[in-house]
Amino acid sequence: MEISKITKNRLEELILEGRRVDNRKPFQYRDIKVTFGVSCNAESSVIVELGSTKVAVGVKLDVAEPFRDSPNEGILITTMELGPIASDEFESGPPSAHATEMARIVDRGIRESGFIDFKKLCIKPKEAVWMIFLDIYALNDGGNILDAAALGAILALSKALMPKLDSESKVIYGELTKNKLPVVLEKTPFTISIFKLGSKFLVDPSSTEEKIVSSGITAAISFPKGKEPIINAMQKHGSLPLGLKEIDEIMDKAIEKSKFMKEKFISFLGKTKKEKKK
Repeated sequence: MEISKITKNRLEELILEGRRVDNRKPFQYRDIKVTFGVSCNAESSVIVELGSTKVAVGVKLDVAEPFRDSPNEGILITTMELGPIASDEFESGPPSAHATEMARIVDRGIRESGFIDFKKLCIKPKEAVWMIFLDIYALNDGGNILDAAALGAILALSKALMPKLDSESKVIYGELTKNKLPVVLEKTPFTISIFKLGSKFLVDPSSTEEKIVSSGITAAISFPKGKEPIINAMQKHGSLPLGLKEIDEIMDKAIEKSKFMKEKFISFLGKTKKEKKK
């Protein structure tokens, strides 16, 4: 659905005043809610709600033959589905080009950060390794599905438990060990998308705002202990160019907001630990 010129002009006027139609400030996120354990068949699962946006993420593990160029490393396969259940603008059928692009952005941030220790997923070099299926499903599109999906991905991976294997290295489904998926928490990538609306920038666009942003950047940023923040991956959005000063401004703000997302991530993981103690 196209946005009228009147609505577009009004949104641009508001952002110039440092306001948005839902009373948020330009760099203010909507409320974030997380629910773990939403699937009884996954090794880990979570629903992330970012305002009215809702995304489900599941982790499933299986044993596979490794790739020839990485015979002692596990495999990560990330997929995303954007279907009519989330928005009447999405179509049923195979993943769209847009869904595939977003899945690749999430995958790249995880892979390039070193968040998963793929070598620890090796069962037998050249013969058998663990394959991680990271499945992302949009349940409701209220805008900014990408950031919600990326947060759900790192939460689900952080909570995943390894399944049991039989004597022939086959998975015994339904039986989990107490061993967690080998992730390196200090390399956790926090994904932040910043978009340009009119002449100003904002985070966490609503579905209406997404339709009129001209360009933007998504960055996956990690915070290794004792080191400066590391930008692990970047993706440019939109057809209009961004100047060097604008890119610098975006990245400074992305690092700032990734610290906010890191705090949220830690609080969500801590919350589950407290619930178990009770």
